[in-house]
Amino acid sequence: MTSETSTFNVARARADRALNIALEQLAINREAFRSVFPGDNTQRNVYTPHTCVGYPDGANVGWTTGLWTGQLWMAFELTGDTGFRSVANDHVKSFARRLENGDDLATHDLGFLYTPSCCAAYRSSGNEAAKLSALRAAEELMSRYLENAGVIQAWGDLDDPAQRGRMIIDCLMNLPLLRWAGAITRDAKYSAAADAHCARARDHLIRQDNSTFHTYHFDPITGMPLKGTTHQGASDSSCWARGQAWGIYGFALNHRQAPHLDLLDTSIRLADYFLEHLPKNGIAYWDLSFGDGSGEPWDSSASAIAVCGLLELSAQLPSPELQTHYHDAALQILDGLINECTVNVSEGGGLLQHGVYHKPHGRGVDEANLWGDYFYLEALARVTRVHWTTQW
Repeated sequence: MTSETSTFNVARARADRALNIALEQLAINREAFRSVFPGDNTQRNVYTPHTCVGYPDGANVGWTTGLWTGQLWMAFELTGDTGFRSVANDHVKSFARRLENGDDLATHDLGFLYTPSCCAAYRSSGNEAAKLSALRAAEELMSRYLENAGVIQAWGDLDDPAQRGRMIIDCLMNLPLLRWAGAITRDAKYSAAADAHCARARDHLIRQDNSTFHTYHFDPITGMPLKGTTHQGASDSSCWARGQAWGIYGFALNHRQAPHLDLLDTSIRLADYFLEHLPKNGIAYWDLSFGDGSGEPWDSSASAIAVCGLLELSAQLPSPELQTHYHDAALQILDGLINECTVNVSEGGGLLQHGVYHKPHGRGVDEANLWGDYFYLEALARVTRVHWTTQW
């Protein structure tokens, strides 16, 4: 046995133990949220029902509810425990109602909402109603595609001058919904919109030093690029850690689904910048402009997303040396997450501690959050279950 094989086996064993703990925590949370959705992030490290003005507590609104249901589907696939499937299917029905009622649909985050919930339900159990909901969600997402600008508008009413023509790096993770819909319907419009958005993201969200803007603005009529800004980073010129991680994973995913775009080098550029700006423990600070001694909080969710992205990138690279490099980097970060950001199972606790939602607004700072939990669970599944495949 080589030293590399031995190191990998040790890392896999540690990840397997961590996965069992995460599944135990998820089983406890499943009972607390059988009929309602947890909030975006914990409050003092405990999940409580989601709150939103104008809706009852626990309602299916906001952008993170699909990531809760997606965790349940992952847990069912990993364990065969039908309790996870039962609760997940109950939640899937609420995604159909959300479309019927028009609840909080003015967002590009329809991919985050419907891919891990309804697409996953269709893949895991052949749920035809879930398939129809996901197709309807893809149509809603297409309605946000601004053809002249070649982008999917991120937020808000399509006539809102403050939001018109704005793309954000997170949206790379919403595009798999369009690619899935295109494969189901054989309608090329979905992949055409996804391809155009990817190309604009590649050409304008990435700076010369391979850091990224969180958001970029285009003239919606002429398509002229206007400016890069941030919404959640430290400044317009800094590099928001979670955005960089979305880019690593999003470009790698879109390369797998649309190799003609040749996006692997783009993912590599972002990965190298991310890795160069990580502290030794592998847990990213919430903005990559900060480092040890800054007094700033970590964002464990950024590192969890990056692990998934690095593993996706590694799996597609033709060079064995590069495959090993990015795979090993992913394992090192995952080990840091296990060491630094997990705690004992508790009532309503998160799978992954020390995340940040929105630091400039003081929201969800040093808390668990649903996307951190989701991508941590996915990372553990990728490392420990050879034949399991991502929901994206």
